Amino acid sequence: MAAKVIRCKAAICRNAGEPLIIEEIEVDPPHAWEVRIKILCTSLCHSDLSTWKLTSGPAASFPRIFGHEAVGVVECVGEHVEEVKEGEMVVPVFLANCGDCRDCKSKKSNLCSKFPRVNYSGMPRDGGSRFRDMKGEALNHFLFVSSFSEYTVVDITHVVKISSQIPLDRACLLSCGVPTGVGAVWKVANVEEGSTVAIFGLGTVGLAVAEGARLCKASKIIGVDLNPQKFEIGKKFGITHFVNPTTCGENSVPEVIKEMTEDGVDYSFECIGLASSMQDAFTSTRQDAGVGEDSDTRHRVARSAC
Repeated sequence: MAAKVIRCKAAICRNAGEPLIIEEIEVDPPHAWEVRIKILCTSLCHSDLSTWKLTSGPAASFPRIFGHEAVGVVECVGEHVEEVKEGEMVVPVFLANCGDCRDCKSKKSNLCSKFPRVNYSGMPRDGGSRFRDMKGEALNHFLFVSSFSEYTVVDITHVVKISSQIPLDRACLLSCGVPTGVGAVWKVANVEEGSTVAIFGLGTVGLAVAEGARLCKASKIIGVDLNPQKFEIGKKFGITHFVNPTTCGENSVPEVIKEMTEDGVDYSFECIGLASSMQDAFTSTRQDAGVGEDSDTRHRVARSAC
């Protein structure tokens, strides 16, 4: 039986910076190589907030349905979709993986060259929308996911099947925050066993960095955060030492970290997105720890802010 248009509710942003409004919308059936997903749980990422504020540029497309960290169940599939089937649990992801291009097959890159991120407001193959409001106006997609809707349509290259045993409120983080942090450790910095690591910001990304560093058997993992409650949480993910900037006294955070290590850590990860914390991350690393394209670059730092 052919899939039909679904009516459901979605949180729509009509203009940049305006509050999201819950409205009834129509969601088209999936086209070829597409999957329609019933969203079960979604979370808010800082990238949603950053794009929500944009008033110009290719990414400023309104009205729009935001959201890209989610988990759901396959409601139906389009032609040529063999990777997933109705009823299976999936995580939609904003980075495509065609599995065939040179970059998808490479161990050095995960930026698909067959489906590059050049279309900011529609589906990756035809650029069109699968959403309409009740006046028939097309609604723009966001990062090929748009999870702030009860149902969404995603290209199969943006879908990953997962176990149904994973708790929903944690599974939704696997599409962005967790791989951003763990990937920064494994894929970007290549942290070696015995290394020392500093993490600025212990949110989802920062805690994922800690988990990645733990799995890489770092000898010392220092968490930096203003919230003392994050320290106890961080221990579960491998944090061994903590620094609260408000309790450092006359010393700066980099000075405290250098006292805790041999003149600085081997790797710093900035997981907040602030210029000041980025500077502290650089200053907290050993001066002879790494390499860079610039002859003045002396620090080994991976910026891990989603």
